[in-house]
Amino acid sequence: MPTLQPQGEDIRKAVKWIGEERKSDARKDVNTLVSEAVARFDLSPRDAEFLFRLVKEETPDR
Repeated sequence: MPTLQPQGEDIRKAVKWIGEERKSDARKDVNTLVSEAVARFDLSPRDAEFLFRLVKEETPDR
């Protein structure tokens, strides 16, 4: 399965920011992180949905 590549600089920054936040505290809620990233990087609804799916795919079930 090919790796998803985010399009656009803002979505790339959001992915990087979420990764850094999760490294600093893996217990952070991914939904909260995605919501904060959407606001912080002014992402479109389409980018927000992409980001949510990407993060969910990389998050192991707890």
